[in-house]
Amino acid sequence: MAPMMDLTDRHCRYFHRLLTKHSLLYTEMVTTGALIHGDVDRHLTYNDEEHPIALQLGGSEPKDLAACAKIGADYGYDEINLNCGCPSDRVQRGAFGACLMKEPELVAESVSAMKAAVDIPITVKSRIGVDEQEDYESLALFTEKLVEAEVDALIVHARKAWLQGLSPKQNREIPPLNYEIVYQLKQDFPDLEVNINGGIESLEQSETHLQKVDGVMIGRSAYYNPWMLADVDARIYGETDTASGHLQSEFDAVEQMYPYIEKQLSIGLRLPAVTRHLLGLFQGQPGARRYRRVISEGAHKPNAGIEVLEQALAQIGPIGQSDSPETKTETETAVPA
Repeated sequence: MAPMMDLTDRHCRYFHRLLTKHSLLYTEMVTTGALIHGDVDRHLTYNDEEHPIALQLGGSEPKDLAACAKIGADYGYDEINLNCGCPSDRVQRGAFGACLMKEPELVAESVSAMKAAVDIPITVKSRIGVDEQEDYESLALFTEKLVEAEVDALIVHARKAWLQGLSPKQNREIPPLNYEIVYQLKQDFPDLEVNINGGIESLEQSETHLQKVDGVMIGRSAYYNPWMLADVDARIYGETDTASGHLQSEFDAVEQMYPYIEKQLSIGLRLPAVTRHLLGLFQGQPGARRYRRVISEGAHKPNAGIEVLEQALAQIGPIGQSDSPETKTETETAVPA
């Protein structure tokens, strides 16, 4: 599951782990400044059930990245990932994210510093290029420097990023996908773990990519249709005793969240913090729109609790007017960097 700002928080990850026990889950991007100067617990606390879990860092100073990697390792994260793909203005002002693809030596130095600081895998998430970088040679040089720094894996969003002229949302949609360039990268660096990301909408597509690369990262498609994850352990990992084996339906997935939600409510969390991650669970089914509406309207009320979800589940099924065809709402905008 891709790191997605404002989406893949600990409540989201707890829910996704109910659906798949093998998929690697990622945090939202956390900047080095937030950890060095801010509230570390607020940014890094997670549920033990979330493992395996990777911490994605944003930063460009090798010393700071090494210090934050050490903090992440001490918190028990299973992997540290460096963001070299996000094109947002905020990231550019900090001179990191996709900007770093123009500085392969600095990225390699950062990877080396992090690897010297921790004993867990250090990985990088990148684009296929930025701005005028049109040639495969630039991506290959970037990768070569990472290999020299002994990076453990590279995740490539198969679009380039335009640092000027396109919004982050446009950067996720307008630059054309080029999966072949990622396949070529794997051929040229056979000993490097190469994972592909960008525009992948199904497990069928994932299985096709896995014939050419080592792994697949999915973001929006799985977030807005999370039941897709219930098939991952069996279809991708070939396991029959899956984390979701006890889940017979989407109803079970919601009900399995009740104890977690009640625990969070008891310590002062408001219901929408968790239920917003469950909105897409019945994507495409009769009653799905009514289900979402009941949660969206009811979860924000004072003292809202499990009864909101029970009322929402009662909307699923062929009662009243059909909700089909399903369409995504304008709120569905956050996606992986």
